[in-house]
Amino acid sequence: MLLAHVALPVPMAHSFSYEIPARLVSRVCAGARVLCSFGPRRLVGVVIATADGEPPPKVKPLLDVLDEEPALAEELLAFLRDLSAYYLAPIGEVVRLALPPIERAVASALEDSLFASKKGISARRVQTVVASDRLEASSLGGQAGAILAHVRAVGETPLVQLEERWKSARAAVKKLAQLGLLAIGTREVEPDSFFSAAVPRDTPPELTAAQASAVEAITAALRASEASEKRATTFSLHGVTGSGKTEVYLRAIVAARQERKGSIVLVPEIALTPQLVSRFRARFGDDVAVLHSGLLPRERLAMWKRLRAGELDVAIGARSALFAPVRSLGLIVVDEEHDPSFKQEEGIRYHARDMAILRAHRAAGVCVLGSATPSLETEHLSRAGKAKKLVLPDRARSRPMPAVEIVDLRRMGAGPTGDKKISLPLHRALEATLAAREQAILFLNRRGFSPAVRCEACGELCSCPSCSVALTFHKRHGEKLRCHYCDYEMLLPERCAKCRSPALALEGLGTEKLEETLANAFPAAKVARLDRDVASGRTVETVLARMRAREIDVLVGTQMVTKGHDLPHVTLVGVINADAALSLPDFRAAERAFHLLVQVAGRAGRGDVPGRVLIQTYTPDHPAIVHAVRHDVNSFIEHELRDRRELGYPPFSRVALIRVDHPDESTAREACAALAHVARQAADGGARDSERRDARVSILGPAPAPLARLRQRFRFRVMLRSTDRALLRRTLLAVERARGQVGRGVRTAIDIDPVQLL
Repeated sequence: MLLAHVALPVPMAHSFSYEIPARLVSRVCAGARVLCSFGPRRLVGVVIATADGEPPPKVKPLLDVLDEEPALAEELLAFLRDLSAYYLAPIGEVVRLALPPIERAVASALEDSLFASKKGISARRVQTVVASDRLEASSLGGQAGAILAHVRAVGETPLVQLEERWKSARAAVKKLAQLGLLAIGTREVEPDSFFSAAVPRDTPPELTAAQASAVEAITAALRASEASEKRATTFSLHGVTGSGKTEVYLRAIVAARQERKGSIVLVPEIALTPQLVSRFRARFGDDVAVLHSGLLPRERLAMWKRLRAGELDVAIGARSALFAPVRSLGLIVVDEEHDPSFKQEEGIRYHARDMAILRAHRAAGVCVLGSATPSLETEHLSRAGKAKKLVLPDRARSRPMPAVEIVDLRRMGAGPTGDKKISLPLHRALEATLAAREQAILFLNRRGFSPAVRCEACGELCSCPSCSVALTFHKRHGEKLRCHYCDYEMLLPERCAKCRSPALALEGLGTEKLEETLANAFPAAKVARLDRDVASGRTVETVLARMRAREIDVLVGTQMVTKGHDLPHVTLVGVINADAALSLPDFRAAERAFHLLVQVAGRAGRGDVPGRVLIQTYTPDHPAIVHAVRHDVNSFIEHELRDRRELGYPPFSRVALIRVDHPDESTAREACAALAHVARQAADGGARDSERRDARVSILGPAPAPLARLRQRFRFRVMLRSTDRALLRRTLLAVERARGQVGRGVRTAIDIDPVQLL
């Protein structure tokens, strides 16, 4: 019997076998989407292989084939199988990542409703959700409570965006609407902002010697991938901020096009990089696909089809663009490859940077990893000979790197504002910058007005009832306390919930308070803020456009301001608290802090006037700060690699986390202990069977997660670490087989190569 092995969108590791009816034999092939019976339901799956064989008992026939040609090309399908195997992820869920996010069963019905225009749909009616003024429903739990808190926090929200975050959003919104807590309406939305405005075509600038050398190396590799040996190549492009890495990317894409190859460009967050999209449109016109969360499902389907058909050969987007169906893929660029947002933290926990290397290898293409602050993993690849290093040591327009100074907060007092976090040197630097009619950026990675509210009588913190974190006070939106993890919010109480004292005090400094303090200290200056509370998606570009138009003098922001923005009139950057990132319970804390400091410092002095950077810190001798002050990436890497090697942490070992959570603390702890026991048994057996004397898997835990309670669920974890990748995988496979036996209602996850340890 001819069978089809089908990947279905269900949380099961294996594929499912179906009989291929005679009427469908000519249409069924690997990569084709098919309609299948699955219990009482009908699901759309993807054929991953066909074969003659003995049918399993009670095998069912395929119902239909949905595509005239395979939805997924052989190269992409092979890559998805590899990704599934590496991350121990259900193949059906992995394959789903490569399909357009639309109801698969009705995809064919939408064919005739899609516009073929390159610029998409000009105006659309969209279902949106708004919150009512009622506040008495704060006790709502689950998805309904989270959705209500989210909509109250951010305002009117398209229903499709809620569905992307919460699987049962539509049902929850209907329930909230029946309770009178949400209202559902429709409104017209503007066309995609990335293509709504015309962009004049540019003239390619003359390359610096370093840029030309990098482009030549990448071009040679692209040509070699067409030769008989068909080998893949990975490059690490280390260029200081402002060195012209984007121009190298553009020339590489031109070279790929000359070889009739397609390209994918990955950026940390598409909403934060509109300038990059404008640069690409200025060079290539509208013949680029921009994949981001602001597109509606129908628009994404249209973009996906144009890529699959070969009408477009360049795709730009965040990590999910890795799965774009680009034909004859030859080049993948990962911009700001060090950024932790390339790691997916829920669902299929893949790392887009690592998988970009794998997909380029599968396609016998070229992968370029670009950054001013390369990750230690990428540097290790270069030193191991697995990536070729290209260096852009100077800024492209012969601008000097900004002068960086340390402000030691242990010895330096407050400026005229009275707040020690706005020190006297920083205050004077702001005065000089404003007097010269230049612009400044102040970086503080704490949003809200105050990070905590504490009772001065008994010391009690106002904490989230669902998470083990303090609530953040937000002044602008009704003086509310808000949890930045589950979106719970409440009005600022008049008295302490524990001792009933009215002595509640605001602690700490957030971006909202910093903005207010600066506006009062410099009343003639135009002060603005850029963080998740005031801008998201396309509204980020609105703030940045005001900055470029010089309608803002001082921009206060979280790490959103550290991304690759080119703001030529910024001459001063102030880092309010450089120590915040260093205090996290994570072996990557120093590396992340260094990256943030170097990246935000790189926003200064990109125009005609030299830049200046002030870093405020209580630990001026910390290596991350010392090397950031000197712009000395290489010395920091040497120091950090030495520490990692001594401690046996990545990139000198492999790490995985087993995560467990449950509403009952003891149940979660016992389930985690059971999986830890399975891991230890498998690790001990694997070590005995291994030919390597040093082969072992170190297992730490179970232990409470640093964020011990999240959304009313207690969280525990086990860390596994080994220098032997095969032995670690063998151990994890044993844990994977045991996950379903730990108890009802227990959620478990295996996170391979984790980036966040919280």
